[in-house]
Amino acid sequence: MNKMVFSNLAHRPLRTAISVVAIAIEVTLILLIVGLSIGILNDSAERQRGIGADVMVSAPGAQMLVGTSGITIPMKLGDVLRKQPHVAAVSPVAMQMNTTGNVEIIYGIDLDPNSPNNFNKLNSPFKFIAGGPFTGPDDIIVDDYFARQKNVKVGDTQRLLNHDFKVSGIVLNGKGARKFLPLATMQDLTGSVNKASMFYVLADDPKNAAQIASEIKAIPGMEAYGVRTVAEYLSMMTVQSIPALSTFINVVIGVSVIIGFLVIFQSMYTAVMERTREIGILKSLGANKLYIINVILRETIVLAIFGIIVGIVFSALARIGIRHKFPLMTIITPAEWMIRAAGIAIIGAIFGALYPAMKAAQKDPIDALAYE
Repeated sequence: MNKMVFSNLAHRPLRTAISVVAIAIEVTLILLIVGLSIGILNDSAERQRGIGADVMVSAPGAQMLVGTSGITIPMKLGDVLRKQPHVAAVSPVAMQMNTTGNVEIIYGIDLDPNSPNNFNKLNSPFKFIAGGPFTGPDDIIVDDYFARQKNVKVGDTQRLLNHDFKVSGIVLNGKGARKFLPLATMQDLTGSVNKASMFYVLADDPKNAAQIASEIKAIPGMEAYGVRTVAEYLSMMTVQSIPALSTFINVVIGVSVIIGFLVIFQSMYTAVMERTREIGILKSLGANKLYIINVILRETIVLAIFGIIVGIVFSALARIGIRHKFPLMTIITPAEWMIRAAGIAIIGAIFGALYPAMKAAQKDPIDALAYE
């Protein structure tokens, strides 16, 4: 039976190739979309970890994703937080979403070494690859990934928030955002003077982070604020924790399955119609309905396996190409999702072949032999 299955597939190379490519596209689409989604979340989580803080304090009703809730917290809250036991440093950050060119979060930070709000006090100071800190209100700092993708150098001008900035420094990536403005400048440009989006708190010992978070929540008037440890925040950065992203991935998987289903259905249905005489001969030789269905489904599974292999190769090559062309984009494809994609492709292909297989099994051998 296996020899017959492979002979049938080899006898129709074009249709076989089209079916394999269609399933490969299905697998590639799933792996790339899921990999990109997981990569974005993982990249965001790692950059939050790289800030060096232990506790995050956000505005009441703020979204879980950092930088999506505006600049609304009074700066004077920083003085209150510094008075709490075990707090070593507090740094306010004004965050603004920018949608010009691409969606990104820009940080407004204080780098004045004499200021209690100094961002570099958070246990993980900037590591400058070129240039240095802000020298004026119209300076901007970018990370090395952005500089490499956009070919930006120290002294170049960047247009941001309808304002021109001069690049004063390029830093090693992994410090929250990829672009940084002076805190006062960000507040002026957004009409949020003396306000911040987030307060990052450094503990005297990371073991005290949970205690600090509890004490901050107990401060009168802080009940509605979002207060969580960085470890807690990082644990929530999963696809399942963000309903919109999870829904998006499910829609993509659904579209991919439909593509695979329709192509396999078309391929197997056409194959059954073309092999009417062959099916009649098999049945006249004693092949029962289950045998005929088995032949069709085996062909389908072989197509699906080849398609899965090609799809995984396509996705790996696409991931390398995207990373080379766009360093800012991170694609992570866990092994479990490769297994899921393979299972989804096989199940979709089998369902696509069921009707053609049952139709083939129902053929009358006498009618099939008389077919011209």
